[in-house]
Amino acid sequence: MSSQNLPQSPESPESSESSARPEQRRKPRVAVVFGGRSSEHGISVVTAGAVMRAVDRTKYDVLPIGITRDGRWVLTADDPARMAIADRQVPDVDQLAESANGSVTLSVDPGNRHVLVSEPGALPRELGEVDVVFPVLHGPYGEDGTLQGLLELSGVPYVGAGVLASAVGQDKEYMKRVFTSFGLPVGPYEVVRPREWESDRPAARKRLMEFAAEHGWPLFVKPARGGSSVGISKVDDPSGLDEAIEEARRHDPKFLVESLLRGREIECGVLEFEDGPRASVPAEIPPVTAHDFYDFEAKYIDSAAGLVPAPLTEEQTAEVRRLAVEAFDATSCEGLVRADFFLTEDGDFVINEINTMPGFTPISMFPRMWQESGVDYAELVDRLIQAALNRSTGLR
Repeated sequence: MSSQNLPQSPESPESSESSARPEQRRKPRVAVVFGGRSSEHGISVVTAGAVMRAVDRTKYDVLPIGITRDGRWVLTADDPARMAIADRQVPDVDQLAESANGSVTLSVDPGNRHVLVSEPGALPRELGEVDVVFPVLHGPYGEDGTLQGLLELSGVPYVGAGVLASAVGQDKEYMKRVFTSFGLPVGPYEVVRPREWESDRPAARKRLMEFAAEHGWPLFVKPARGGSSVGISKVDDPSGLDEAIEEARRHDPKFLVESLLRGREIECGVLEFEDGPRASVPAEIPPVTAHDFYDFEAKYIDSAAGLVPAPLTEEQTAEVRRLAVEAFDATSCEGLVRADFFLTEDGDFVINEINTMPGFTPISMFPRMWQESGVDYAELVDRLIQAALNRSTGLR
């Protein structure tokens, strides 16, 4: 896809300036919300730093709001340089907070978009209105519909998927059920819910062993609601199954077991334009020789490089792009999605999952695929902000 085929970014909406006097046109204020309570906290901070660095400060004001690991909202330094991986360590919101004991509150009154900062021994102070929220949280308590629900109550426009799509996109079980209901191909899997594992572990384990007997080893054990490959284990034989289950359950009491799909890992980005969602050129994740699979360290610490564009035939490229848009529509997504597939040895595409807020650093696959498709990183960020500003909250 060439850049000539992509529509130009629209102008900032006049509604974002309604609170200012006509002669003092105010720039839309973008609250970048990041961090959070999930195991992907650090990667969220890295993503936020990249987004903040890319936001056009001549068009927007930026308000950085971090969520600590224990769920406290805090005002942070507007310092993207401190929000990068250093010495193989991911950053933390607590390192960026302007006050050790302060907290930020977003009004849930749709008629009042003001943000308040409270500190011990001081009266709350207003930070002004927020016009749009760019939530770059990954995983539970942020990417799963919880934050989106709060923003809907607050009446504040936000970037990305709504409540339902966020929830479905976070829960691998229900994601696969939705895909299946829309005729999208998924691989074999089993789900074990908390009550089943806690009340009758032998029966649950027996079912998993029967699954392994049918589909073969190795298996992948995954938290049902997680991302960035955190808590995922590759299990080569029965002796490692229980340890892998406990590792998955450290992150989520519900877990999935999936069979190995032999083939190539293909990814495709979907971005919403004025005329509907479009797919990027696809990318391929080549085998990572230093890791058992494409795990957290391979993705973020060692920065294993994907191939963009993927070396596919024209027919394969067209097919995976079609399936990516279908997955976007099936889950009622908005804004953006990264869809992950396997291209099996039989030549068929099988969808693995979608990410409603994919990794978003400049070296992440989603921005790289769109860069190759004619939309650079700064324009990508701008498009998402503009789409959110032009889209109302509430039922749609």
